[in-house]
Amino acid sequence: MKYVRFRDPAGATRRGTLEGGQVHFANESYDLADEEIDVLPPCEPSKIVCIGRNYADHAAEMDNDVPDRPLLFLKPPNTLASHGDTITAPAGKDRIDYEAELGVVIGEQCRHVPEAKAMDVVEGFTCVNDVSNRDDQRQEQNWIRGKAFDGAAPIGPVLATPEEVPADATVESRVNGETKQQGSRSQLIFSIPELIAEITTYLTLEPGDVIATGTPEGVGPLEDGDEVEIEVEGVGTLSHSVRIP
Repeated sequence: MKYVRFRDPAGATRRGTLEGGQVHFANESYDLADEEIDVLPPCEPSKIVCIGRNYADHAAEMDNDVPDRPLLFLKPPNTLASHGDTITAPAGKDRIDYEAELGVVIGEQCRHVPEAKAMDVVEGFTCVNDVSNRDDQRQEQNWIRGKAFDGAAPIGPVLATPEEVPADATVESRVNGETKQQGSRSQLIFSIPELIAEITTYLTLEPGDVIATGTPEGVGPLEDGDEVEIEVEGVGTLSHSVRIP
């Protein structure tokens, strides 16, 4: 099953199911691409917990070692952007990068979750673009300027339940139609159960929170006017454009 959060023509926020490109809610159906509805982020996270260097090839391309435990950082709710949005990057920066990621959506409040039960707290999966301001990221340790600016986490377009997403699901990015990244869920250094167990050792995850599981190799810079697509097998394709003042 795939779920879509959207704003209907009357301005009400709804959660419908997606089948064959049609969003269904109650007795109404809408085309996902129809301007009659606004597609919203598929959940309302209190936080996005991001994982750094969770693909060995990406760690190598950034000239970094693979960490011996998950490298965690946060993106707050102000970073959320939706499918179809135009995100505005910080002005005056030399490098704003795309990073395609598989997002894990948490379905219940949880703490101290063992690996063996970790998938029980997962509602589903979505696409995430961990948009990154490299200029400031390279100058700070907490990555607030680098990772937490407004619109730095486009997610969507749907929440796909776990059975929809293969264990070796591909994770891809395209910029202006050209493939830039192509990895697989099976390449994660730290698996989703390992990540949930580690994160919930330190903090409580709330319903709707998202874990961005890391990006494969091939990250690169964005330019003003670029069209970005993030595709996760079994989820679909998140699309957005970029404005760089």
